[in-house]
Amino acid sequence: MPTEPQNARRIGVFGGTFDPPHLGHLAVAVNVRHALRLDEVLLMVANHPWQKDGVRAVSPPEDRFALVCAAVAQVDGLAASSLEIELGGPSFTANTLAALHERNSNAQYFTIVGADAANGFDSWERCDEVAALSTLVVVDRPGVVTHPPQPKTGSWVHVEVPHLEVSSSDLRARVADGRPLDFLVPLSVAHEIERRQLYRVAGS
Repeated sequence: MPTEPQNARRIGVFGGTFDPPHLGHLAVAVNVRHALRLDEVLLMVANHPWQKDGVRAVSPPEDRFALVCAAVAQVDGLAASSLEIELGGPSFTANTLAALHERNSNAQYFTIVGADAANGFDSWERCDEVAALSTLVVVDRPGVVTHPPQPKTGSWVHVEVPHLEVSSSDLRARVADGRPLDFLVPLSVAHEIERRQLYRVAGS
């Protein structure tokens, strides 16, 4: 675990495609912020989520960032970040953390990931740099403790978060089918999806 500078701001970095963001994402962010007493959690919008290459089409980063802005607008302590969009190219957490340290070297950063991402941590691009530049936080479902690969530096911090059965893929399908998004995404996100005409079947 990185050494914490005196009086450092404690900032969570919660990266994702957010296509679209939903209440499950917000539950993770607010609960980790509370559990670890973070000053702020950044919902970091991936520019080019390379893991999804050849899997599915991803909405433009500008649209996804707008959705995240709508999602966090009324939530204290959460903020949308376009840093990875500004950096351009494929989004790697090591690059993101390095850029954050350049902007504010006095902050302490916490990289927040779900169990699946944590279990594959040793396959991440420059995973040792991620561990050196941040405290690693794995989100556990109630009653389930994840045992991810241990980094060379530091160890994982575990935070239990209520599990909400919401997925971005289901939400995209709901929009395409004309089904409601009520109680699955913030109303502001639903309005932004409608305004931008996202996830609709071509010609509909």
